Amino acid sequence: MSAASPRPTVSEREAREVAEAAREQEWRKPSFAKELFLGRFRLDLIHPHPTPSTEQVQRGEEFLAKLRDFVETKVDGALIEREARIPDEVITGLKELGALGMKIDPKYGGLGLTQVYYNKALALVGSASPAVGVLLSAHQSIGVPQPLKMFGTPEQKERFLPRCARTDISAFLLTEPDVGSDPARLATTAVPDGDSYVLDGVKLWTTNGVVADLLVVMARVPRSEGHKGGITAFVVEAGSEGITVENRNSFMGLRGIENGVTRFHQVRVPAENRIGPEGAGLKIALTTLNTGRLSLPASCVAAGKWSLKIAREWSAAREQWGRPVGRHEAVGAKISFIAATTFALEAVMELSSQMADENRNDIRIEGALAKLFASEMGWTMADELVQIRGGRGFETAQSLAARGERGVPAEQLLRDLRINRIFEGSTEIMHLLIAREAVDAHLSVAGDLIDPDKALGDKARAGVKAGGFYARWLPKLVAGPGQIPGAYSSFHPAGHPDLAAHLRYVERGARKLARSTFYAMSRWQGRMETKQGFLGRVVDIGAELFAMSAACVRAEMLRTRGEHGREAYQLADAFCRQSRIRVEELFGRLWTNTDSIDRKVVDGVLGGAYTWLESGIVDPSSDGPWIADTTPGASRKENVHRPMR
Repeated sequence: MSAASPRPTVSEREAREVAEAAREQEWRKPSFAKELFLGRFRLDLIHPHPTPSTEQVQRGEEFLAKLRDFVETKVDGALIEREARIPDEVITGLKELGALGMKIDPKYGGLGLTQVYYNKALALVGSASPAVGVLLSAHQSIGVPQPLKMFGTPEQKERFLPRCARTDISAFLLTEPDVGSDPARLATTAVPDGDSYVLDGVKLWTTNGVVADLLVVMARVPRSEGHKGGITAFVVEAGSEGITVENRNSFMGLRGIENGVTRFHQVRVPAENRIGPEGAGLKIALTTLNTGRLSLPASCVAAGKWSLKIAREWSAAREQWGRPVGRHEAVGAKISFIAATTFALEAVMELSSQMADENRNDIRIEGALAKLFASEMGWTMADELVQIRGGRGFETAQSLAARGERGVPAEQLLRDLRINRIFEGSTEIMHLLIAREAVDAHLSVAGDLIDPDKALGDKARAGVKAGGFYARWLPKLVAGPGQIPGAYSSFHPAGHPDLAAHLRYVERGARKLARSTFYAMSRWQGRMETKQGFLGRVVDIGAELFAMSAACVRAEMLRTRGEHGREAYQLADAFCRQSRIRVEELFGRLWTNTDSIDRKVVDGVLGGAYTWLESGIVDPSSDGPWIADTTPGASRKENVHRPMR
């Protein structure tokens, strides 16, 4: 093994500065969610609901019909779950359908589907086998096609996109054994050497990495003469000399995914394979994720639809105390929650996706909110389904079928969905990421004022700038359309539930949220970034308000089209009533919570004050370090890479 290259040592402030430098600094397009956090309910940005063109619909529906036939006849989800592997013939069939190139431009051999129909396809595939859905999503949402589409050169697109569209599977490699959402400590290096870079390092949780043909790799280029350096993105041939897939990882759920550990040892990558300039890798990754995250809501929508189907059929067939269990209020409330939430999640997904397709709005917050809200609510819906099924919800589908009952994989759904709260930014990280964007307007005018490291002159100039901004902004938070009884009256057609009242609530809630955020910044100033509990609740309120808006707008769109309008209004009304209860609780917890005592308990736990509480058990964990050794050097393990050709 070669000598270890030192892992970058960074302070908390330095880590934040790296992340800050990577985010998009300007807002060149309007953002509904950004305005919402500022107390401005811009219904005009989402209503009338944006719609795809006739040509886009025709192309998408034609592909969905072919895909449905394929998954119904060729994809055996139970087999994939049992064997923890997607059969080669399934991958071959998907390639022949063109499913690897759903979002790739037809001039490169792709299908050119919109984000809306791409997500519909992922939901359809994911309902048959979540593992297959993940393979397609990891390949196209964050793998080689998306960053090349946004940042690649014409030559790179010509070289790689036709392969990605029809034959080659791609993977995205950022995470390392000791680096997750803190890329400032990234240890994989790419050292310039003539017209190439030499990569060394280890990447963890490389979804598709075991079977990939092409990789997007994030590595740190050292600063040197002629090289700016910094975290940089590369397209790497997975079969290159020096690359070893050392392990195929196994998980609680998604047992068929090809996720591994990949080691790079003196891997030579041509400079022409670099995506963008040196130092732009993290920005490329974050920008890619703005739309890439929308694939996770698709899987959650599929889970909600299936949960609703099973809950409906089971609750009508199973009787207790003289009537179907669904007619008992305790179970009925769960069914109502699943139905209403599924409607709202589909509304959020389709609205965000259509906004991404139109490219008229900046959807960095909308995409993040969609991922956050869908992953949390999707998990809750699956948990409620298991509860509705009772003991059968805890029993595996294989066991149910073996004793003569319908093999319903409810417990598998729960296991499969759990990772969505961690994938592509954990809930906790998403809270912080969205909160940063939500307070961007405040930091742009008052950031220097609350920064303890800024000079008095900088603070004085910031004070003048902030004074002007808040003199104009704060008065607008006092009153608005939400206080006018007849506002948004078009959302209360005769004979339908009153959705206008919910939109008025959203408008009032947005102003209240903005006032709360301003008060918190005034109170805590530079310490605001440490108030993660508060920031998380602010973001969760924003997510609920966004979902309520999307649900109402979608219901009105369906009504005007004559597509189950009355039922859509009922579902939107139910969701908004449920959501408002959650919002009121979150508003209350902004200021009445256990954050302070929680911090004291954590200090005690981490300081060893409560180790006596851990007595009386045995720890079944195996021996070994908490984090695997990632010393650079040649691999000592068998290469388990198996490209699916």
